[in-house]
Amino acid sequence: MPQSLSKIYVHLVFSTKGRTETIPKTHLAEVHAYVAEIFNNHGCPAIQVGGTANHIHILFLLGKQANLSEIVRTVKSSTTRWINEKNNNPFHKFFWQEGYGAFSVSNSHVDAVVAYIKGQEEHHKKVSFQDEFRKICQLYKAELDERYAWD
Repeated sequence: MPQSLSKIYVHLVFSTKGRTETIPKTHLAEVHAYVAEIFNNHGCPAIQVGGTANHIHILFLLGKQANLSEIVRTVKSSTTRWINEKNNNPFHKFFWQEGYGAFSVSNSHVDAVVAYIKGQEEHHKKVSFQDEFRKICQLYKAELDERYAWD
């Protein structure tokens, strides 16, 4: 076969440093659009981006040439710089938490994950980010080490 084919859906989740609510609700759509643009520009088409003031969810297709940890590093550093430039507040710097969760999604579950990401605001009226992330890890049987999870 002379071609390389790949269709790997990834549900990526990470939070603000200390899970502080540092992304104003009025700026969420703009931040999400910027994140999608970064993924798209790096050959990883963003399907859905959403979240709340303290965390973000991205469903995207991992590009054939992409390295997951590099795309995460790129999106975190680019958005950190962009948000801090927009805020222009030397006394309040924005940072993402170290680490992330990346989970594979089957083609048959893409619509459900899109709906889940779109419903984040409503979802988090009942469930904290920490409990949400624990549940995702349990669903994927990913061992979450609580000693490091919430630093």
